[in-house]
Amino acid sequence: MFWFSKRRLTTGFFLAIATLGLALTLGWSKPANAVTARDYNELEFAPLGEIQIPEFERYELPNGMVVYLLEKHDLPLVSGSVTFRAGEFMEPDGKTGLAAMMGEAMRVGGTASYTPDQLNQFLEQRAASVETSLDATSGSANFSALSEDLGDVFSIFAEVVQQPAFSPEKIDLIKSQYRGSIARRNDDPDDVTTREFRKLIYGDESPFARMVEYSDVENISRDDVVDFYQTAIQPRGTILGISGDFEPAQMKALIAEFFADWSPSVRAKANVDLPQVQQQTNGLYVVDQPQLTQSYIHIGHLGGRLDNPDHAPMVVLNEVLNGFGGRLFNDIRSRQGLAYVVYAFWSPRYDYPGLFIGGGQTRSEATVPFIETMYKEIQRVRQEPISAEELQFAKDAVLNSFVFNFATPEQTLSRLIRYEYYGYPSDFVFKFQKAVESATVEQVLAAAQRNLKPSDLVTIVVGNIDAIDPSLGTLAEEVKITPIDITIPDPSV
Repeated sequence: MFWFSKRRLTTGFFLAIATLGLALTLGWSKPANAVTARDYNELEFAPLGEIQIPEFERYELPNGMVVYLLEKHDLPLVSGSVTFRAGEFMEPDGKTGLAAMMGEAMRVGGTASYTPDQLNQFLEQRAASVETSLDATSGSANFSALSEDLGDVFSIFAEVVQQPAFSPEKIDLIKSQYRGSIARRNDDPDDVTTREFRKLIYGDESPFARMVEYSDVENISRDDVVDFYQTAIQPRGTILGISGDFEPAQMKALIAEFFADWSPSVRAKANVDLPQVQQQTNGLYVVDQPQLTQSYIHIGHLGGRLDNPDHAPMVVLNEVLNGFGGRLFNDIRSRQGLAYVVYAFWSPRYDYPGLFIGGGQTRSEATVPFIETMYKEIQRVRQEPISAEELQFAKDAVLNSFVFNFATPEQTLSRLIRYEYYGYPSDFVFKFQKAVESATVEQVLAAAQRNLKPSDLVTIVVGNIDAIDPSLGTLAEEVKITPIDITIPDPSV
């Protein structure tokens, strides 16, 4: 046992601190000499690297399935995905939600060899994953695994794709979850605004806007799920992409073993076309929510596709309008203080027209000034050329951020697969990049004039209509204000 007097402890302690302080003083450079503040204009950064397309192999199986392979040995991991030519656009009338339900049940409903619980346990024991889903115009199944478990996990992945069991209990669970989502769908006013805006543009029966109702859920049986799978999922047109730590010969052997004999169902549909899209309406619409203290606003119209020749200049225009330093931020948020959130984006899609959509949230009494300013800014970019400074800033922002979509070989492979799936050229990325680099003030103005159409604008306001002062009627006397009823149909009816 050690014992120190209080005096000896105190003296020794302070002597140690003094010695340490002297050493620090003599041994360290002064902070002023170590870091010197510099103006941001004096900072220099190396240019971003070029987009590199990694070496990959592409081939086709006799059943029409396309395969992409990309080796990458930095980590002992392998991941892959299949992209199906299927989607919600294939749903029969009265069964909205069937595609998404089937896409979820492919994974959670087990397989021919594994119950749902056995499948979960198999993957958890190997720190692996398999997921499936369907959206509006495509479907996917993904897997990830350690390299040492590739054979086992890939066999399970292939079984999920080709032999899903669609457990009745899991389908009932999914249907119950859908009912819960329907009951809560009006809880978030931002979600309400987006949902109702899409219905106004595309139409409430369009696969790009329609909603699942209680009646749809009741109309969907397990037989419907199985029938939709047999109709929609087939090898021809499906693209399999695999990247990671594998040997090509081994990987090709696994693909041949588990996918070469996959044949389409006799019920499979080929060359199913997407429905034609036309904007359904325009004008001013309101959803009265007296409990709200602010208004949620969307303003816009039908947009275009990514293969539109104006795609690059419209993306440049997005940067002029949005973000810190953008016109909307500077005017509506900073100068007028009308909103904290404000935006306007030209948002194209690969295979059907997307949206031009602007909006934000503002307090009830600022609703009309907010909308008026949005209208003014949309007209302004159609009538006046942007400045050379705005053009250069926007082009730099687009090009600098675009590079990060190709930061990893996996991201690049995913992009190449997406281009093939939607019928875009493999060099689409480079064409877009060059189009942005060469965009001019005149091109941006011409693109805005061709694509932004004030007469087609749909404006929707979700908020406390009585608290909006001045009233929405002051926007234009000749504009009809149409109320929207978002009451959820009674599930018992």
